[in-house]
Amino acid sequence: MTDQLNFLPNTNIEILTADIERGKIRHVVFDFDGTLSLIREGWQKIMIPMGVEFLQETGTDESEEQLNEVVNEFVTRLTGKQTIYQMIELAEEVKKRGGSPKEPLEYKHIYLNRLWERIKHRVEGLKSGELKPEEFIMPGGYELLNALKEHDCTMYLASGTDHPYVVDESSAIRVADYFGDQIYGALDDYKNFSKKMIIQKILADHDLSGSELLTFGDGFVEIEDTKAVGGIAVGVASDEVGLQNVDDWKRNRLIQAGADLIIPHFREWRPLINYLFAEE
Repeated sequence: MTDQLNFLPNTNIEILTADIERGKIRHVVFDFDGTLSLIREGWQKIMIPMGVEFLQETGTDESEEQLNEVVNEFVTRLTGKQTIYQMIELAEEVKKRGGSPKEPLEYKHIYLNRLWERIKHRVEGLKSGELKPEEFIMPGGYELLNALKEHDCTMYLASGTDHPYVVDESSAIRVADYFGDQIYGALDDYKNFSKKMIIQKILADHDLSGSELLTFGDGFVEIEDTKAVGGIAVGVASDEVGLQNVDDWKRNRLIQAGADLIIPHFREWRPLINYLFAEE
């Protein structure tokens, strides 16, 4: 991690890699939840207590606080990967404590049912028109997508959330049209999908060099996978509740993953676009 913070003048855009090859971007990958969509804000408040609950059922003598630390660690470490990986880890932790774990897919469906209870009013409200899409997209998101479209970029949505939900929720916040049929989400047959596979497919299909690929994400996985192929990675370290400031924990994780830039939101889309496309 750099000691000397370096920002684009008069912005909150932090530059971590000063020598990226700018101006060549043709294809752009977006993570969905926490990067573009805020519909699932607060999902950790469902997943972590659920994990603690199942670990307590093993009869372990660990305190709730200790179990919370265990679950929080693997949930945050695996954020950005498909949900099933967090459930696989949960099953392993149950087994470690002498319990009889459920199948990870069963844990996943329990989690999704509980999450739906938290977010269903958001999705239903967006579809009915009672809620405005602008309230559930990262600030500046529409403007950024429009700017990338004007630069003739091909855009992709790649999410660890199950594919049907990504399609449904991207439509609810009115961003699906920017991606067309390039919307990818998790499958129950989880080995046939990963963000790494999507990124490698984009490079192979279009014969790209790394600097022609740009990724926006708030998870370790998409940033690391992008840097592994020489792409440009923008870490979205948003405080999803206040939507103003950088979340320090997210920032540190994204830096560890190799992010080239860190931003708190998309409000400063214009200087960001100017910088990435070498137009300043």
